[in-house]
Amino acid sequence: MTLQNPSSARKSKPSLGRVLSVLALILPLAACAKVDRMATGTTIPDDYHARHPIVLTNSARNLDIFVVSDNGKLDPRQRADVEAFARLFRMRGRGQLSAMVPSNILASAREATLNSIRSTLAANGVKGYLRVSTFAVADETIASPIRLSFQQLTAKVASRCGEWPADLASGSSAVGWENRPYYNLGCSTQQALASQVDDPVDLVRPRDMELADVQMRTRAIGFIRLGTDPATVWTTTNTNIGQLGN
Repeated sequence: MTLQNPSSARKSKPSLGRVLSVLALILPLAACAKVDRMATGTTIPDDYHARHPIVLTNSARNLDIFVVSDNGKLDPRQRADVEAFARLFRMRGRGQLSAMVPSNILASAREATLNSIRSTLAANGVKGYLRVSTFAVADETIASPIRLSFQQLTAKVASRCGEWPADLASGSSAVGWENRPYYNLGCSTQQALASQVDDPVDLVRPRDMELADVQMRTRAIGFIRLGTDPATVWTTTNTNIGQLGN
């Protein structure tokens, strides 16, 4: 029979501090094993600016020129269109100006029309290289134009208008009872604003202030020095509408 040394038995028994240390390491691991079963749904923003944001993109600006004569001379209407297209390219154009020519046009008429287009563009300040390419015509009975094109910065609505993902007056659920704006609200307003803005960069930042009118500023300072009201005085004459036509 072997007797155990009491001192060795006390050494092999784990201390309270060691047990607490092991538990402190195990508890975080047990918390990680817990899986969160919470499910979140997609909510539609109430502000139509967030539902239908206006974004700036690079898009093609096109002008179709129809060949009206074999000598390539442009009629007054199409010449004016090319002149306006050249001014727009100088103001908003990006990259290179290109021309797509239909394959069914005679070579003589094609070159003559392109020369007229080049001369009109050059007369309006566009003297760069015109990249020319051809495209196949599916139906030769339809007049195929020469398409001028360039890239420009354009404002557009990121979403598509006219979508109705939910019923406005749902009877089978409480969706229509929330008194929230419907999804398509404000899309046409954003679309109209994006199409009417002159410079799309105005939607990103304001323009710098221009110089003050020197004549108007001098006039106002002169009146103030004389102790006179610098405001503009407008005189109106009322006319009796009943006396008109007599």
